[in-house]
Amino acid sequence: MYPFGSGMPQPKSNTPYNNSYNHPNPGAPVGVPFGAGWIAPPQHPTQHSSPQHVPQQNSLHYQPLSPHHQTPYPPANNIPHTPQHQAPYPPINTPSNAPYPGSSYPHNPQHAQAPYPFAAGSPTYGTMGGSAHSPHYTHPPTHPSYAPTHGYTPVPTSVGYESPAGNIAHCFQELAHLKGHMQHHHQPFARREGTPTVLPAQGFDPVKDAHDLRKAMKGFGTDEDALINIICRRSNEQRQEIQRQYKTHFGKDLIEDVKSETSGNFEKLLVGLLRPIVDFYCAELNDAMAGIGTDEEVLIEILCTLSNVEIHTIKNQYLRLYGAHLESELKSETSGNFKRLLVSLCTAARDESGQIDPVAAQSDARELLKAGELRVGTDESMFNMILCQRNYQQLRLIFQEYEKMTGHTLEKAIRKEFSGDIMEGLIAIYKCVTNKTEYFASRLHKSMAGIGTNDKQLIRVVITRSEIDMADIKAQFERIYGKSLKSWIKGDTSGHYKHALYALVGEQRSS
Repeated sequence: MYPFGSGMPQPKSNTPYNNSYNHPNPGAPVGVPFGAGWIAPPQHPTQHSSPQHVPQQNSLHYQPLSPHHQTPYPPANNIPHTPQHQAPYPPINTPSNAPYPGSSYPHNPQHAQAPYPFAAGSPTYGTMGGSAHSPHYTHPPTHPSYAPTHGYTPVPTSVGYESPAGNIAHCFQELAHLKGHMQHHHQPFARREGTPTVLPAQGFDPVKDAHDLRKAMKGFGTDEDALINIICRRSNEQRQEIQRQYKTHFGKDLIEDVKSETSGNFEKLLVGLLRPIVDFYCAELNDAMAGIGTDEEVLIEILCTLSNVEIHTIKNQYLRLYGAHLESELKSETSGNFKRLLVSLCTAARDESGQIDPVAAQSDARELLKAGELRVGTDESMFNMILCQRNYQQLRLIFQEYEKMTGHTLEKAIRKEFSGDIMEGLIAIYKCVTNKTEYFASRLHKSMAGIGTNDKQLIRVVITRSEIDMADIKAQFERIYGKSLKSWIKGDTSGHYKHALYALVGEQRSS
């Protein structure tokens, strides 16, 4: 969301249905916020007429150097390490500013200076073990991204923020510049699918924000408007920096102070915003499975809408936070076909190459038809395999072929052949493939429709989508339900909680 760029990992294979995910940290385009899900690269249909024709894929989005240039890793046994053929990494005893791939230090320290002054003698944060983070912060031309290994400050570069795995291409490019070579690479994919309502604050000063928050909560009473204006109008990444400065200057934990000064849904909203976005997802999953009963809708909403790298990130952080494997928890809390669906999604092995194959799409559409409407009973495993394995662009083609064959949508067939949680899970995948904003608009509507309000669901959707596509969700909400999202929030919430939601969905405050 952030914002961590995990919307679309690196293409890994030329095959349309590759389930390999051996890369420990697949890369992602800079600026895609965590939770955005998979963002497909532009691709052309695979040509089967010519076996020799294989679309070139470059997992790190850069072109190999021409023959007269040096490759990043020269074979040690046939290319001597002469001044004309230097190793891509400097010797250990040679000082260099070029970090190794995956390092959290700025790639261009001279271009990655913090925009605000640090106190003299202030410590420099390192990245040992991934527990500390760099204090450098720059405002990229577009929205920043979260690092995939944690929910805190991402890796700063000369052009913005990248995930550690995504830094590999950047490292190689800088090494080429150091050697006097210029690498030519493809244009990066679009950094966003949607339009967010919460953007990184310009002229961001975390020290001032920390002092303003302390002032708002110190003494008798609380200035809730100040809390809203700061916490609800900063990106998640900026909130983490504010928290660090708050603890550094006052020796107190910002979340604990907010808990002591606020209450109810307003408190839950602010605390959720202050958590690193990955920790927030983990907490939502843990709460959904804690105690008696399971909130299956939360499991569906999270696991059915995220990309492979986002799910892997959440699994790793869940283990660190709660000492349990997410997959094991899912198995113990669910059963039957729904359990198998969640385990498939938790494996995070979906093909994300973005390639489409019309012939394979027709074949898969026929298999879905034979597994459902053309037989007595339903072969749930076929639906599970296709919907959890194929990439989103291929699934769109499969859905189109299915509609051509039957005259109705696959969603209608799913509602006819399934029921309960497995039906809701498959429909969530279908809607995320066809129109994700419509899916989240329906989630917001469901949280406020009828008697009472599901505030936990409302808070979760607003927090997770505000830095991704909330403006698009608002427009879709009004188109489907005939009233603005603001009017629904106004009718179902009140007080400072309502005003905080207004700020997060990009609405002006009103009485």
